[in-house]
Amino acid sequence: MSRGILGKKVGMTQIFAEDGKVIPVTVVQAGPCYVLQKKTEASDGYNAIQVGFDEKRENLATKPEKGHFKKSGVKFMRFIKEFRTAEADSFEVGQEIKADIFAAGDKVDVVGTSKGKGFAGMHKRHGARRGPMGHGSKYHHRTGSMGAKGPARVFKGRNLPGRMGGERVTVQNLEVVRVDTDKNYILIRGCVPGAKKSLLILKESVKAK
Repeated sequence: MSRGILGKKVGMTQIFAEDGKVIPVTVVQAGPCYVLQKKTEASDGYNAIQVGFDEKRENLATKPEKGHFKKSGVKFMRFIKEFRTAEADSFEVGQEIKADIFAAGDKVDVVGTSKGKGFAGMHKRHGARRGPMGHGSKYHHRTGSMGAKGPARVFKGRNLPGRMGGERVTVQNLEVVRVDTDKNYILIRGCVPGAKKSLLILKESVKAK
C-alpha cells in the first residue's frame, strides 16, 4: 500500500538525539483525515481512496460538496485529495486516518507550495552572476545576453526576471524522526516547502521502495 496523509506545517524546531546531537525538524500536524470515497478498478478504472482534511463551516461548501460530504457521512472538509492504493477495499467510508500510519525511521515525500517571493531579478531567481563592479563598468545588475543575433528574437525558456516562488514543490526521501499520536504531530528531519499553516501532502517515499 502506498501510504499518504494530509497535514499542515506548524513550524520548525530542534530535538536532541540519544547521543546528544541536535536534529533540526519540521513539525507537521498530520490529520486526522477522513475517507470520503473509495475508487476501485471495476467502477473507476483505478484503485484509490479520497480523503478530506481540516474541518470547515457548512456555509463555505458549494452545493455539490454538500451532497458529496453528506453521502459519506463526514463533516465538511477544506482540503480533498486522492491517494492511489491497491488496498482501497480495506478502507471504509468515514474511516479516520491519523498520524500513526507513519513511524519513526520511515521515509516520506513531502509536497507543498513554496513561499511566494514576488517579482525577482536574475540574481535572486536564477542565481546569475553580476557584472564587474569597477567604476568603468556599466554592467552590474542586468539580465545578460538574450541570445544570438541571427534569430532576432528571444527563444522560449530563457531565464529572465519574473515572479518567484508560489509553485508546487516536492522534497523526496525525508526521514520521520518522531510521531506524536496524541497530538497527531509528525516530526520530519530538515525543512519542507511552504509557509506556516500551509497544506502539505505526506506520501510514502518512492525512492525508499
